[in-house]
Amino acid sequence: MKKTTKLKELFNREEIFVAAGGCTALHARMAQLAGFECAYMSGGGVAAMIHGMPDAGLITATEMVENAERMANCVSIPLLSDSDTGFGNAVNVRRTVQAFIRAGVAGIHLEDQVSPKRCGGVKGKQVIPIEEAVGKYRAAVDAKNELDPDFVIISRTDARGAAGGSLEEVIKRLQAYKAAGVDVVYAEALQSREEVKALRAAVDGPMVGTLGYIKPQPTLAEMQSLGYAAAMYATMMQFCGLEVIWDYLSEFKAQGDQAVPHWKLGKTSKYPMPHPFDLVDFAKVAECEQKYLTADALEKYEGSIGHYDPRTAKASGSGDTSEE
Repeated sequence: MKKTTKLKELFNREEIFVAAGGCTALHARMAQLAGFECAYMSGGGVAAMIHGMPDAGLITATEMVENAERMANCVSIPLLSDSDTGFGNAVNVRRTVQAFIRAGVAGIHLEDQVSPKRCGGVKGKQVIPIEEAVGKYRAAVDAKNELDPDFVIISRTDARGAAGGSLEEVIKRLQAYKAAGVDVVYAEALQSREEVKALRAAVDGPMVGTLGYIKPQPTLAEMQSLGYAAAMYATMMQFCGLEVIWDYLSEFKAQGDQAVPHWKLGKTSKYPMPHPFDLVDFAKVAECEQKYLTADALEKYEGSIGHYDPRTAKASGSGDTSEE
């Protein structure tokens, strides 16, 4: 099954699914190995962790698509990707959509912010006129239908959190975007469960969301009952990883190399992580060597030194991106 078809099926089933957010190829592989059905590429994560920049519309379409391609093509689960504002007007959006399709991505969300955009969690957002946004979504739908009709187009509106925003404007916009042919709707920065219910009553079809503004944050089960098809945990992997790295760096700076054995002794997780070389499927290299190299070439293993022998590991198959 094509990954685009799989993602479309996930959005249209009754059970909610989680889009596990990250921003590197290894994040995508870890999401798959941990059992998630869908990986997500965060634009904010790419800006921060790949480029060391804020999520303020500073990275380019080329940088986003290239990173998404690396993530999409090292896993067999579908990758959903941020695509910011589509990197231009409706004409630019056509090329952006088709670039993501050719990169192996299964779906994208396009937002209706003014360019340069900014992170949904940062003040100072503005949205473009609704008529302009509708044109961009129509262009996105036409572009995907030319290459892969199963590719998922998600319309994200920031009209709730933008200057002068309101729930009424969110509903108006998502109704218009749905009429333009998008597959899934997404409202950023909804403020309460009542707002979610009002939106759900006014706009039909699959909906995805992040509900960080609602306290206490709804559980997955509650999100499903509220009408969500998917929960997007955009920063699932990068932020928790940053906290661990910061703790270790701070401990090393305070204690010197004594932090190394202390850190290793402290790794007592109830979910033991695979060896880092297993995460990248080093065993697959050994399998290919056994299949294609000569006996003389394979003698390199005898007498060589290393902490890891890929011949004794089991290939995970997580990098097999063939489509049935």
